[in-house]
Amino acid sequence: MSEYFKNVSKIQYEGPKSDNPLAYKFYNPDEKINGKTMKEHLRFAVAYWHTFQGKGADPFGLDGSVVRSWDEIGDAMDLAKAKVEANFEFCEKLGVPFFCFHDRDIAPEAETLKETNKRLDVIVAAIKDRMKNSDVKLLWGTTNAFSNRRFTHGASTSCNAAVFAYAAAQVKKAMEITMELGGQNYVFWGGREGYETLLNTDMKLELDNLARFLQMAVDYKKEIGFDGQLLIEPKPKEPTKHQYDFDTATVLGFFRANGLEKHIKMNIEANHATLAGHTFQHDLQLARINNALGSIDANQGDYLLGWDTDQFPTNIYDTTLAMLEVIKMGGFTKGGLNFDAKVRRASFEPADLFYGHIAGMDAFAQGLRIASRISEDGVFDKFISERYAIFNTGIGKDIVDGKVGFKELEAYTLENGEPEISSGRQEMLEALLNQYLLGK
Repeated sequence: MSEYFKNVSKIQYEGPKSDNPLAYKFYNPDEKINGKTMKEHLRFAVAYWHTFQGKGADPFGLDGSVVRSWDEIGDAMDLAKAKVEANFEFCEKLGVPFFCFHDRDIAPEAETLKETNKRLDVIVAAIKDRMKNSDVKLLWGTTNAFSNRRFTHGASTSCNAAVFAYAAAQVKKAMEITMELGGQNYVFWGGREGYETLLNTDMKLELDNLARFLQMAVDYKKEIGFDGQLLIEPKPKEPTKHQYDFDTATVLGFFRANGLEKHIKMNIEANHATLAGHTFQHDLQLARINNALGSIDANQGDYLLGWDTDQFPTNIYDTTLAMLEVIKMGGFTKGGLNFDAKVRRASFEPADLFYGHIAGMDAFAQGLRIASRISEDGVFDKFISERYAIFNTGIGKDIVDGKVGFKELEAYTLENGEPEISSGRQEMLEALLNQYLLGK
């Protein structure tokens, strides 16, 4: 068995005073917070596509910059098998309990679907064999129905029924191997489910076909007995001008219009939320209050760049507010924090993969600690509760209970006159949040 990260030992927790870049400063997997260990709270996962498939390309540098020892392997299937070994070695040395993949990440595509599926079976067998001696598990699988030329016009929203059928066959197989590997979720990662111009698009048919496709997946999940979560990952403009799964609100409306809201939840990505013009916390909270938050793609974008940069998350402000939403939903059940993040083009050495993941894991670990203190103290919840207390009694309760209409509200206003309003105290609350972030 080859060792691909020979110069890196198992990453240990050394505390915030450590100056070792290959050690955790804040992520202590065995530390208990509210009755669960950090490892159980955070459920970190490595993204197969960025970590083992990424070449260090960007929009102006299509040639790869990364240096990976496994890339010296010429045969495509031997290379795929080597990446299985590299994945488990990497996850085990990081102490990360999960990984995620697209079907085309783990096995190269062949000339026909039949041959491609045979390749998948070979690699799945290799993964299962490696799992026998490892604690690393599969958080979720998904389908790459966007890279191949056949998906130029989309997959489930394609103008070509044969492409729709091909995508369905591909998702069927991906769901099967996800289940075979014990995956706890299956994610619908749209990629090209949108349009460039309405001049050549039948939007109604495409949306109806997307709903039909997802319903087929729901039906097949039941047929094969897959007990994992089905998730969809909203994205605003990647790469088409308009994506049908633009953001959490858009997807929620689509689900409700098509009777899917009880069957599929959200996999929220930070960088997608900000590209849609929202904060990360906004999309997380909107999903949570609608009982639709299933899992999280942990990354961050660059506010000065207009594309999905997929950087490792290092902003403690964002990680704290994100973990506050996870705590409020009662924690993850089957989901987790998948690092859909890649090292920068200039960070091309193998050690940089560890530096990036350590940075992200420390950021979310510290965010968890702070969010737990905020949740326990309840000062923000108390402020919000008091701000809306008027809806607990009198006319406010009548509004909530549906006991009044416009006539009754007009009579109330004529009798009571001009309403008194109070300050929202935004600046005070932001300063209070900073106290928690800085060590309250």
